Formats: sequence, structure tokens, C-alpha cells
Amino acid sequence: MKFYDCATAPSPRLVRMFIAEKGLSNSIETIEVDLREKEQMNDAFRAINPFLTVPALETDDGAIFLTSQGCWRYLEEAHPDPALLGRDATEKALVADAVWRAEQDGFLAVGEALRNTAKGMKDRALTGPHNHAQIAELGERGKRRVGHFFELLDTTMAEQPFMAGENFSAADIMAFVAVEFAGWLKLSIPEDAAHAQRWFNTVKTRPSASV
Repeated sequence: MKFYDCATAPSPRLVRMFIAEKGLSNSIETIEVDLREKEQMNDAFRAINPFLTVPALETDDGAIFLTSQGCWRYLEEAHPDPALLGRDATEKALVADAVWRAEQDGFLAVGEALRNTAKGMKDRALTGPHNHAQIAELGERGKRRVGHFFELLDTTMAEQPFMAGENFSAADIMAFVAVEFAGWLKLSIPEDAAHAQRWFNTVKTRPSASV
């Protein structure tokens, strides 16, 4: 397999952590795509992913998956242990719900704020092959949404150890990367959010958190 990565970007990190949790880091070839140099825009990478984004995962039989969750699903089915997308019907549904919430309220909120405020992303307010102008109001809204996400994390972790319940899952990967991504905006979990802080520090001790 080949994993198209960018070490500095949050989206491929979602898959990089998943790969590490599966114990597959040494068995999948990593190909670095330099987003700062706009390497994703060249013809060679366009042939891999016409949407011009990372991550991308190419299997030995030539199938290519172009989203974090497409990559997750393939890896989970091909390497089911340890289960990161749920162990039974109920847990799989709980993980799916928690992933969606962490992505919508956390990861995408950070992206909304960053892409609509960062000078280096002028006219690149959305990923992909088309340019989109920044909207300052969306940047401010994104920052407010991140604050709401931190509140949600604290409330969730007051009831359970991980995003989807008792077990670490892909939902924790999504939420953890979202929190660290928020650091790009100089936003972090409030010190008085003790439950969210406990969860974050727990996940941070996992080997996958350092990839």
C-alpha cells in the first residue's frame, strides 16, 4: 500500500494515527506531498487524486481512497484488530455518531476559522481544485464554534472516558486532531474544563499521538 501524506497537515494525520493504532506504520509506504509548495496541484498527484487533497491511500490492487474515512474503512476491514470503528452494531453506530460530531463541530470549525483568516490561504478558503475567497465573518464564526466544541468535549467526558463510550476509537482520533489543529488559531481546551483536559492528556500519552 501507498499512503499519500503531508506531515504538517491535520487531515492526513487522522489516517496516520489510525495506521499507527493498527500497528501498520512500518508496512505501508508513505509518500510525502508538500502542500506548502503546492505539490498537490501538479499533474502527477492530480492523477492520484483529482480533488487535490491529502490523505490518499492506494492499495496493492490499485484501489485509491481519497478521504480520511474512506481510508479508515478500508484499513478497518482489512485489519480488524484492534477495532477502531466499533466492535458490534451498537458500538459501530456510536462511533459513527461521535466521529460525525467531532468532525462537524471540531475539525471543520477549526478549518472554517483558519481558512477564512490566514493570510497564506487568501482565495483558498476551501480545499480542492477551485479557488474561493475568504469571508471574515466565517472566520469569526469558526472560532466561536471551536469554543462550543471544547464545551461539548467537557460535557461528553464527564459521562464517559472516550468519545464513543468505554473504548478508544476513531472518534477520539478525530477529536484529538481537531483540538491540536485548534492550536494553529491559538485556541485550546480551557484549563477549567477538567473532564476534557483529562481525556486530552490520556489520548496524548498514546504512541499514535506523536506521529
